[in-house]
Amino acid sequence: MIIRFALFAGRVDPSDTASFREAVLAEVLPLWRAFPRVLAVQVCFPDERDEGSPELALILAISYPDLPAVQAALASPQRAAAKAATESVLARFFQGQLHHYITEAHGLELKD
Repeated sequence: MIIRFALFAGRVDPSDTASFREAVLAEVLPLWRAFPRVLAVQVCFPDERDEGSPELALILAISYPDLPAVQAALASPQRAAAKAATESVLARFFQGQLHHYITEAHGLELKD
């Protein structure tokens, strides 16, 4: 399985945290879920971090069966729509940088 992570390194003003999270879930999450060949989408809003760790406003993990699926999603019109919606939300709430990582995932079995 391949997971593409987006790390939103930076900050959202504390007075805007709830609005930022609501906007991500309402305006962008449905578009991320619409990517072709997506297996799972996880949106994680950090509430705590270890001392010295960089501040992250959002961690996004989108799972795909293989690298060709990632490439198809990145070239899709659904991704273009999601990118525009993401940029709109970020412009309203977020100060920082966005970093992407494509990873090969192992050991994802769930325990009972």
